[in-house]
Amino acid sequence: MTKIATQQTTEPSLDSMIRLVDADMKRVNQVIIDNMHSDVALIPQLASHLVAAGGKRMRPMLTLASAQLCGYQGGTSAVDLAACVEFIHTATLLHDDVVDESLLRRGQASANALFGNEASVLVGDFLFARAFVVMVKNGSLKVLDILAKASAVIAEGEVLQLSTANDMATTEKSYLEVITAKTAALFGAASQIGAVVANRPAEDEEALRLYGIYLGSAFQLIDDVLDYSAHQATLGKTVGDDFRDGKVTLPVIISYAKGTEEEKTFWRRCMEDQEFVDGDLDRAQKLIRKYDALDASMNRAREFGQMAIETLTRFDDGPAKDAMIEAVEFCISRPY
Repeated sequence: MTKIATQQTTEPSLDSMIRLVDADMKRVNQVIIDNMHSDVALIPQLASHLVAAGGKRMRPMLTLASAQLCGYQGGTSAVDLAACVEFIHTATLLHDDVVDESLLRRGQASANALFGNEASVLVGDFLFARAFVVMVKNGSLKVLDILAKASAVIAEGEVLQLSTANDMATTEKSYLEVITAKTAALFGAASQIGAVVANRPAEDEEALRLYGIYLGSAFQLIDDVLDYSAHQATLGKTVGDDFRDGKVTLPVIISYAKGTEEEKTFWRRCMEDQEFVDGDLDRAQKLIRKYDALDASMNRAREFGQMAIETLTRFDDGPAKDAMIEAVEFCISRPY
C-alpha cells in the first residue's frame, strides 16, 4: 500500500501530471477559447480575465489523467469533457466570489471587483450553459447525468455553507458535509468521467469517483488551514477572509471546542455577531495555534489523502497512477 510520504528529497508537485496531460490540456484550452465567443462583448472580456488569471486547472487535469489511467486512447471526448469540468468550476468561482464579496482571486483582482457582481453572476450562468452545450454535443447521457448531478450538489453545498456560516454550533460532521458538496463533488465527477469515456466497469468508475472525493476534501481542508496560516502572496487571496466572513471551518471548530468560556465568547462575537476590533484576526490565529488546530486539521487532510491513494490500488502501475498519487501529496504539502 502506497502511503503519503512524510519526508521526501524533493517537494511533491503537479509537474508530473502537467507533463502527462500537457498535449491534451492545450486542446482543452482551445475548446475553452472556442466556446467563450459571444456577441455580448463583456462575456469574452470577463471570461478572458479568468483564463489569464491562470490557476492549477487540477479538475480538468484529473479527467485527462484518469482517462489515461483507464487506457483511454484517441478521440476528443476526454478533452471536451475536461473543458466542461473547467467551465463548471470557473462558473462556481464567479458565483463564490460574489457571495463571499472577495476582492482577490489567485492573487489578482477578482472578476466581481473589476466588473461588478451582476456581470459576474450572469457570466457564471453563461459558462454553466456552455458546459452543458459541449456535453450535449459529446452525446454521453451518462456523463451529462454525472456532471449535472455534481452541479446540483455544488449549489446545495454553497447553500449549506450559508446555513452554517456564523453558527458556532457547527460540528465537524456538518463542516465535512459542506466541503464534500461544494468542493469534493466536482473533483469526484472530474475523475469518474475519465473511467466513463474509457468504457471501464462500474467498479473503476466508483474507485475514481472516491479518489476525487477524498482528494477534493483534503484540498479544501488545506485551503481552510491556509486561511489562518499563509502569507497573502502564497494564498492568492486575502488572509483571514474566512474569519471575517464568519465561515466556521475545521480549525475554528477545534479551537472553539477546546477553548475556555472567555475564548468561546470571543469566537461568538466575531463569527456569529460579526463584531470586530483591531487585533481580532491575530487573536484568532493565536488561539488556533494554542490548541494545535492547524496540525489537527492537517492530519484530517492526510487521512483523506491516504484514502485517495488507496482507491488507486486496483489500477495498473504507470505514469498516470504515479502522477495521480503525487497530486495527492502535492495538495497535502502546500505551504502553511
